[in-house]
Formats: sequence, structure tokens, C-alpha cells
Amino acid sequence: MNGWILAYDDFRPEAEGVREVLCTLGNGFFATRGAAEETKADNAHYPGTYLAGCYNRLRSEVADRWVENEDLVNAPNWLPLTFRLTGGRWFYPTADNLLEYRRELDLREGVLTRYLRTRDSAGRITRVESRRLVHMGAPHLAAIQTRITAENWSGRLQIRSALDGRVRNAGVERYRALRGDHLRPLQTAAAAPVSELTLEMETSQSHIRIAQAARTYLFRDHQQETVPRQRVRRPDYAADIFEVELAAGESVTAEKIVAIYTSRDRAIAAPLVEARAAVAAATDFEGLRAEHALAWSLLWRRFDLELQGGPMGESALLLRLHLFHLLQVASPNVQHVDAGVPARGLHGEAYRGHVFWDELFILPTLTFRMPQISRALLMYRWYRLDAARAAARAIGCRGAMYPWQSGSNGREETQRLHLNPRSGRWLPDNSYRQRHVGLAVAYNVWQYYEITGDHEFMAAYGAEMLLEIARFWADFAVWEPASGRYEIRGVMGPDEYHDGYPDAVEPAGIDNNAYTNVMAAWVLRRALAVLDVLSEERRQAICAWLKLTPAELAGWDERSRLLRVDFHAGRIISQFQGYERLAEFDWQRYRQRYGDIQRLDRLLEAEGDDPNRFRLSKQADVLMLFYLFSAEQLVEMFRHLGYRFEASWIPANVNYYGQRTSHGSSLSRVVHAWVLSRTQRTQSWALFQQALRTDYGDAPHGTTREGIHLGAVAGTIDLMFRCYTGLEIRGDVLSFKPRLPAELGKLAMRLHFRGRSLDLVLEEEQLTVTVAGEESLRIQVRGREYEVMPGAPRSFPVPKRKNASGTRQSG
Repeated sequence: MNGWILAYDDFRPEAEGVREVLCTLGNGFFATRGAAEETKADNAHYPGTYLAGCYNRLRSEVADRWVENEDLVNAPNWLPLTFRLTGGRWFYPTADNLLEYRRELDLREGVLTRYLRTRDSAGRITRVESRRLVHMGAPHLAAIQTRITAENWSGRLQIRSALDGRVRNAGVERYRALRGDHLRPLQTAAAAPVSELTLEMETSQSHIRIAQAARTYLFRDHQQETVPRQRVRRPDYAADIFEVELAAGESVTAEKIVAIYTSRDRAIAAPLVEARAAVAAATDFEGLRAEHALAWSLLWRRFDLELQGGPMGESALLLRLHLFHLLQVASPNVQHVDAGVPARGLHGEAYRGHVFWDELFILPTLTFRMPQISRALLMYRWYRLDAARAAARAIGCRGAMYPWQSGSNGREETQRLHLNPRSGRWLPDNSYRQRHVGLAVAYNVWQYYEITGDHEFMAAYGAEMLLEIARFWADFAVWEPASGRYEIRGVMGPDEYHDGYPDAVEPAGIDNNAYTNVMAAWVLRRALAVLDVLSEERRQAICAWLKLTPAELAGWDERSRLLRVDFHAGRIISQFQGYERLAEFDWQRYRQRYGDIQRLDRLLEAEGDDPNRFRLSKQADVLMLFYLFSAEQLVEMFRHLGYRFEASWIPANVNYYGQRTSHGSSLSRVVHAWVLSRTQRTQSWALFQQALRTDYGDAPHGTTREGIHLGAVAGTIDLMFRCYTGLEIRGDVLSFKPRLPAELGKLAMRLHFRGRSLDLVLEEEQLTVTVAGEESLRIQVRGREYEVMPGAPRSFPVPKRKNASGTRQSG
């Protein structure tokens, strides 16, 4: 298997949605799904293009209520390029007219190639070879090259190249009852050159102008041809139709170069002016491809993972596919765009393109390789700090409360109704009670600082976010004399199956969620610690600006020691207060009845039941604590809270919640694979493999066609380079406790830590570290500290240890 080529050798309409997502091309500024150039939105295809941070709001009437939703806008379609023969129809790929169909995504160079042969109703056979790119180095440019060959016919061929603004957001079936008409046409330049197509649209509420310009040239035998063309110009659609004569065996090549700008771009006069100038100045397809390939090669030099071992061919390809899609959403180009990381990437319209907490799973891969990307994504949160402050004030608290779903300006975008496709009912959506996003933001800020040592960022931006998030949790926690503890009430944890107690008239959240409370205690401690990181001048300034007093800080310290965490059965951390009083769930009966029970919430609601009644989880949020913190850290954190917790209790907790989890979240298997990696390695590897195939092997009722699961994509990479190497940061030291799976013979990668580059090679019984530059690096390997001098590889033995089943494995 080629470790760089994702290929499909057939055409299956029912699979097109997933394949279009997996063949998406993007560059951090925009991305376009891998739909064929000849297609339009229908039951099989959805040629969407999405611009980072381009949102629009619409009001819709649903279930006798008016609701407002903000969506990542499906931008005008720049792809259309099709053909027809004399007396025939415009070509549209179907199972009936295709003789051959192959699609290849070259991950190394970021090029999507198609090869097809089609026969029309008159028996005429035409061969088509096309290549497409979305330029990684010049983020406003994209290009298509299509070669059309007459195999057994001679005659006239028409080629139509278009820019189509007649699009809407309709890529998610359960949203189609809501409005999706986000775009309005603007008057485009009437004096465009004869070789140029232009189109300018504007979003209806946010008034973002989106301009596209395209030039299409025809070539025969590498020589440009001047041929007759028919021009079609409407406010929302522009096309050129060319006519050429072909003899049997002859070919003609169409090259379409496109530029896309918006009114959100920096340093521009006007979007349409810039788009026309960019497309006029662009070189030909081959020149753009060479530049684009160079940009990708520089990224792969930083990000590639080398895997060797038994059945690693497909796994290596899928890991590269995951890296590829991560970088198409979070590339160096995000430094020039004010945008967060949508949970479904720039690949589709699920979750309306909103930003959740997925940075928690995404940023480690980026920060350890190109920290400037992580810095830009953290700045998305910084620019919305005032909105988070306003949200906290709205519920009577000080500080900053980040929303569960964020879009353009950082307000809460969680819809108040959601459709259960199982029952067809619109139901209240209480997931806005997931207040824990701010905890993830704070964790990400601190992790970024630990990995980079970026004092400037922390002083200018990170500290204020940390302090305001801590202030919110200190204010949100209430003192309960009966327990002698501070309590956090009325929230939802990462497990979205519980939004209230079973006896409640209306779901009002649950109390003392363990993940939320432990993380809040951690954030309060980090906020106090960050003041020691700052210079005296900056510390005084920020305390004055935020009106932080010694008494308030003392209150934070008190709450960090006295937040409530419940236990049951002696050593099991209760997911929330009262969890142990819920009924056990009949997992076997539901598996026999439904097979796929990942979305138990929908199944139960369709039956008239309620997941709030049961001890079950979509994703077990207690296990998130073991994902984010080492055993040593957790023991110390519980000790600080005044609770006894032993590292030896972790396997019992993992087993308890593992048996009660449906894995309804794409992130769930990533977390479970991580926490099982030391004690049950065979099971950990199996879960890793399942996570790796979340999108590639999309289940029959899966949602990959609506966008890639970016958190899970990044989580599998993180599992490989942090979990299986046992990589942690201990002060200014990189620590390794390798736990290489038996199935993996070798793992090699490049990392960056505090401005230094290092190459790691982990093999069955040896870890080799090579440090670039002129400074040495201190590392730990299984608790012993070493200094690695620059330029000289240094190897460390990795002794084999027994796993839970008694067999010996490395690490």
C-alpha cells in the first residue's frame, strides 16, 4: 500500500458524501469538498466551499417557535467545469454512464486527481483526466486542470467553466427545516476582461463580501488555443462556454485558475479588486502545483510520522490522512485569519461550523511542531474574552464563561432546539450548560506556555484569560454548609447524556460533576501560579486592571482546596453527585435490538425514555481526568482537595466507566485508548484502530458526510506521539515513559520544544534522541534525567515490561 495515496477505484453514489469529505482540499483560509467538478448538490453530491470564520445568522420558524442560528456559510461554488458533445447533455457522472472511475488524493503534494471514461447514449466514449489543488502557499488561489480525450468519436465539444453563487447551506439533512439562504448577489464588474469570470456575493446578516475571479484557458499540445466562447452573466452566476473540434484520439486541456477574497481579509482594497489582480498574476497550473507541493513538503518535514511494524500500511496512511486534514484546517495560514477550529473542520456543515472544545485534542500536535499555529488559535479565544465576560455577567457571575458553541463573535451559539432523526421530534437542547469549555481554554493556554515558554504571549494575553476563567469558577461555586465544601451546580459534563436528574420536572443540569470540579480546582491553582510567572510590573498592572485583591486571591486558594468531588463503591469517582443512585442499563438487550447503540440518547427518546435515568455515558468524562493528567498529578490534585486517591485505583475507574460507555462521541475511543495504554495495551491498540477509522470507515448511520471529526482526527495523532512515547513536560524537562504497542515496531518524528528541534526514534527496546541547533536539552527517560548535546544522537534503553495479560511488551 502506498503510504501517501488515498484511492477509490469505483463510483458508488451512496459513498460519495464520505469520499467528498475525505478528499477535501484546503489551506486554512478555505477548503472545498472533493465533489466532482461536474456535480451540484443532490442526493449523492455536495460541492461545498467554506471560508474560515465566515459566518451568517438567519431566523427560522420551527415547531411554532422562532429560532436564530449562525452557520459557517457555504460559499459560492468555484468548481464547475463540465463538457458536452454535439447533440448531447452536459456530462454528469452517474453509475450508468461511467465505464471507469478512479480518484486519487496525493497527501504528499495535496493534489486530487480523477480519471474516468464515460459513454453517452450514442456510444461515444470520452476519457477525462483532471487534477485539482487548493494552494497551501498562496491561500487565496485554487486551480483545476482537466484533459478531455475523444476516444472513438470526432466532432464538436463544448466546455463550460462557471462560478456559481446559487448555493445554500443544505449539507445536513436534519437542518433542512431551517433556512440556509445565506448569500445575496452583488453587482459584479461589467468591464471584466474577456478571459475572466467574476462573481461577488454578500452574506445577508454579517455582510461579508465574498469575491471570486477565474480565468479559463484551453490548450492543445501545450499550446494555448483561442476559440469561440459564449458568455453567461447573471448576478449570482457567471459562465464561459467554449467550443472546439476534436478528431478521434485528440485531446484538449482546460485550465481554470481561481482566486477567492473576502471583506474580512487584511491589507486589501476591495475583495473583487484583489481577486481579479491575483488571478491575473497567477502562473499556470504546473507552476502553481510546484509552489503548492513545496509548501506541503515544508509542512511534512515538521509533521510527518514514520511508522514501521506488522500491519501498519493502512494505519500509516490513515495517520497521514489525519495530519493532512488537520493541516488543511489549521495551517500556518490561520495566523492571518481570525477563526477558531470548527469541530467538523472546513469539510461540511455539521454543528453549523461552530467551535467547541476540540482544541483540547488538537493543539498538542500543533504546539509541538508549529506553535505559531496554536498561538493564532488561542488568539481566537482572546478576541472573544469580552463576550465570555458578558456571558458570565448574564448569569450573575464575574469573570469569563466561554460558550459551548462559538462562532463569529463568541456569544453562545448552541441551538435551543434540536431534531432527533429517530423520532422526528424537535426537543429542547440544554447542552449550553456545558460550562467546561473555559476550563479547556485555560488548560490549552497553560499547555501552550509549558511547551513553548512563550512569556510574551502569557503576559499579554494568556494570563488575563486564565485569571478571568478562574474568577468565573470561583464565583460560580457556592458554599454548602452541609457538606463543608464548595459545590458547582446545574451543569453538564462532557458526557452529554445527562442534562438533569430523572425526577426533575425540567432538566436543570447536574451537580458536582467530577471532571468539572477537579478541572476548576486545577484552573484556580494555575491562575494563582501564573501571577508568579509574570514580571512584577506586569503582575501589578494586570491585578489593577482586573481589580484583583489579596482577599479574592485567597478565596480562590480556598476553593481550590474545598471543591466537592463524590466517590462511590469506595474507590470509584462518581461522575456527578447522585450518579450511583441511577439505574443500571441493559446493554445486552439494546445491542441485540439495535446493533449500533452509539447514540443511545436518540434511541431512548424515540422510545419515550430518558438517558438521565441510567448509568451510561456518551463519553465517560471521569476518564478525561486520566487523559489530561498523569497518575502522579491526579494523586497530588486530590490530596490538595483533601481527598485520598491512589494511582492503583485508576484501572478500576477505567473499567467501571468503560463498561458503561456507548462511545457515541468520536472523541470517546481516543480517550479510552489513552487511559488503557499502560494496563490493557491490546485493548488500547484496538480502540486506537477504531478511532483511526472513525471517518475512513464511516458507519452506515455515521455523519462523516457532514464533515470530518477533527478532534478525533487530531486525537489519534496525539495518541501516537504523546501517549505511546509517554511524553510529558516536567518543568523545563521533556519526560518520556515509552509504551510502544507490540504491533508497532518503530515510531519516528520531529518535535519542537522551547525553540529547539529534536528528532525522536522509538523502537522496541530503545529511544534515540537527536537535538538540533547549538543548545543542549534536558530530558527524562523513566524518571532518570539526562542532558542531550546538540548534533549527537543519544540512545536510551527501554526495558520490556509485562502488561496486564502477563505477556512482555516494550515500555
